[in-house]
Amino acid sequence: MKSIDKYKGINQFGLAYKIMFENDSHAPGSVDRVLMENMVRLNSDTVDYLYSDYTSLKSNYVKGTKPILEQLVGKMIDEKPNESIIERIALFTSQLQDKCPGDLDLLMVGGIEEELIQHGTDWCTDIARVACALFQVAGVPARLVYLVNLDLPYSGHVINEVFRENKWGAVDTTTNVIYLNADNKPASLKELMDNPSLITHNSNGELTPYTNIPQFKAAAITNYYIWDWQKYVYARSKVNDYYRSILEMSEKGWPDGLRWIHGESD
Repeated sequence: MKSIDKYKGINQFGLAYKIMFENDSHAPGSVDRVLMENMVRLNSDTVDYLYSDYTSLKSNYVKGTKPILEQLVGKMIDEKPNESIIERIALFTSQLQDKCPGDLDLLMVGGIEEELIQHGTDWCTDIARVACALFQVAGVPARLVYLVNLDLPYSGHVINEVFRENKWGAVDTTTNVIYLNADNKPASLKELMDNPSLITHNSNGELTPYTNIPQFKAAAITNYYIWDWQKYVYARSKVNDYYRSILEMSEKGWPDGLRWIHGESD
């Protein structure tokens, strides 16, 4: 395949989004920054690689490494054996928002998965990483997907792709939406982008800012393996001034319309 280097990193979606990624609230050098900086954009040059060799389907997880995560996964399997582990993990991670403090002064981002589970989070990046870890502890290959609506400012979102039934399928672990084809088989990110009607079909008519067709205009994929956790820095940090101003504008309903407010598009 062609070299993926030119499709890798935070500059894949234009200058404005590059500036947004550079100002992410996660601490520089932390796991979430590293994963984002290594994302590979999905396009015609990368699709074959991203859906073949890019993500290992072999688990190197050693039992006992993450006992808290193992305990959680074990409960999900034992309590409701008639439901799939995919559904239970997606539901669990979507509920992490319920624990999250509403006060921006108290909100923290990043940290190890056990901390995020304990304290809660409404940050989609953190939620998707927790889900990725839980899927992998359960023995299910998973990875992170970054979505960007190129037509709007500050319209990024992070979901997962999970491998089962011999294929990748997109799962929004923040909104608890499991994307399926018309035959109820897992629908991959590529399939959703090629057939946008699947996006709204799977939300059961309950559209969110993320379960809509424009949110899937552009995307990138990155690998996170829980068995490599010691390679990363899991710093927790407060919401920075850049993101605080964005969130405050969102709470006000974006008077004068959604727009870049830090000169990103100048």
